[in-house]
Amino acid sequence: MDWYVALVLAHPVGTAMAQFAVLGTLGEASSRWIAAGRFFFPFGARGTLLRMAGWAALAVAIKYAFTGFVAFIPALTAHGLLPELGAFGTAFAVSLAMNLQFGPFLVIAHRLIDNQIDGAPNWANLDKALLSLLWFWVPAHTVTFLLPPHFRIGLAALWSVALGLILGFYNRK
Repeated sequence: MDWYVALVLAHPVGTAMAQFAVLGTLGEASSRWIAAGRFFFPFGARGTLLRMAGWAALAVAIKYAFTGFVAFIPALTAHGLLPELGAFGTAFAVSLAMNLQFGPFLVIAHRLIDNQIDGAPNWANLDKALLSLLWFWVPAHTVTFLLPPHFRIGLAALWSVALGLILGFYNRK
């Protein structure tokens, strides 16, 4: 585990990009595998590489959002705009603020990237994707923000796989 921490501390943006490129794409693929009830190559080689690049780009924004929102809530507390919240309350407040403010941008940016990769507009179920910010991402990121900073991006990327699994079961034929 020390090697992982050292790598993340030495290359915070690069490791965020790599983790999301692999795990975000795996989450999307596993959603399709479970929904279809079979293992297959859902995006083709080109589509998979483009999706990995899209996830890597999103990871940069996610890394910066994580850093900014972790400072945002304590700043509000320091200025008397929020009460002292304790560790869990602060993690929840960071998660809620980030998912309500940054989350919609990320969902729409992700959909725009996917639309570009797929070569066709697809805005179906955007409302469900936005609702996932509340039922999935706020609780998931509350747990994430309870961890030390060097583990947060890795867990967030793993949450992408978890959401893919959940959505795959939900969309089974």
